[in-house]
Amino acid sequence: MSKQQHSRTNATIVSQYEEYVMPIWKSLDVPLERAEGCTVQDFDGEEYLDAFSGIAVTNVGHRNERVVEAAKDQLNEFVHGCSYVHPNGPVGALGERLAEVTPGGLRKSFFCNSGTEAVEGAIKLARKYTGSKEVIAVEMGFHGRTLGSLALTGNRAYKSGMAPTINNVSHIAPPYGYRCTTCDSDSCPGTCANNLKRVIDSHTSGDIAAVVVEPVMGEGGIIVPPEGWLARLKEVVEEHDALLIADEVQTGYGRTGEFWGVDHFEVTPDIVTQAKGIANGLPLGAFTATEEVANAFEAGDHLSTFGGNPVACAAALATIDELQDGVIDNAAEQGEWLPERLSELEAKYDVVGQTRGLGLMQGVELVDPSATGPQGIAPAPDADLAKHVGKNLRERGIIVGVGGFHTNVMRIQPPLTISREQLERVVDALDAAIAEEA
Repeated sequence: MSKQQHSRTNATIVSQYEEYVMPIWKSLDVPLERAEGCTVQDFDGEEYLDAFSGIAVTNVGHRNERVVEAAKDQLNEFVHGCSYVHPNGPVGALGERLAEVTPGGLRKSFFCNSGTEAVEGAIKLARKYTGSKEVIAVEMGFHGRTLGSLALTGNRAYKSGMAPTINNVSHIAPPYGYRCTTCDSDSCPGTCANNLKRVIDSHTSGDIAAVVVEPVMGEGGIIVPPEGWLARLKEVVEEHDALLIADEVQTGYGRTGEFWGVDHFEVTPDIVTQAKGIANGLPLGAFTATEEVANAFEAGDHLSTFGGNPVACAAALATIDELQDGVIDNAAEQGEWLPERLSELEAKYDVVGQTRGLGLMQGVELVDPSATGPQGIAPAPDADLAKHVGKNLRERGIIVGVGGFHTNVMRIQPPLTISREQLERVVDALDAAIAEEA
């Protein structure tokens, strides 16, 4: 270790960020020096149980040995040659593997570097295949921050000062039963899916290229659609000869207890976008389509200099091996137990408005029961309480995310390798933090 590394502290790292990194970062007050499994350590030697995994990225655990060794082996061969100029083993093998694990008849993939690139590429492919331009997404959804995916993202907080984005984008209402104005959260029939037909008829020309949807809304607040909602969207999409794009950037790779989020809903999309957990922390994204749709692309229609980097693809192959060798099973098992414990908090505290999720993608919505929320629906979101609970948890050595459309949802998205004992520690700490801060 160099002398400079020895002198690093949390304070020096933050100082460097403040002086040399553009001011877009939002610190969790945990600068990261080392990580292993479900544990991270800062530069001052403090350890934390990571229940956020870099925003649902390190699905098979920090520094997973199998993934690290696969990346090292490829580093010893070669690092870069542009995978669309020099065909290579990791890219070919990963493409074949994705054809095996993606739902339905999805067969051909394009590899890029991130989720937002995957979404933008999928939009281009849908437009090329259908010959149409208009795209529909979901209010409160999140698909990225570059101009194309930002247009789909249904949250003003991400768009302020960034207009114009791409045009020909409309939005439908989210399947947010807890704050729905037409039905209650306990018996939501999913009739909001019919909103898609209304939006097509009233806000578009009817010539639709694609509908883009997260199977479970992540940044929106861990919102799980009701049964039949996604299937109804698919029906309307097919009626208009458009494509259904499932944004699995956050829900994919075992996060929900199934390999893909759509596996819970028995719906086959035409294109699936991927990133985050795909290579367990190495930069990689992808979108996978049916052969017929994929073949709409011709040479030169799309490209990426670094997309499909062979080191990242080697890591992705090892990640899939780990997921299929028991990690998804653990996510499903722990994901059955965790909602039961979280529901106890909902019953215990009136400031816990709702707990919800699938697998190890769980949200706890914090509210102010004495105030009225958006559109006159009570109780009001309590973003301040969520912020204080998050800070309290970090003081207890636990990292969770704080997000949601109203920034009032505690997001529990740990590595899928997490043990029952570790999850119990997370829930116990959350219980104590709410009791102390509410």
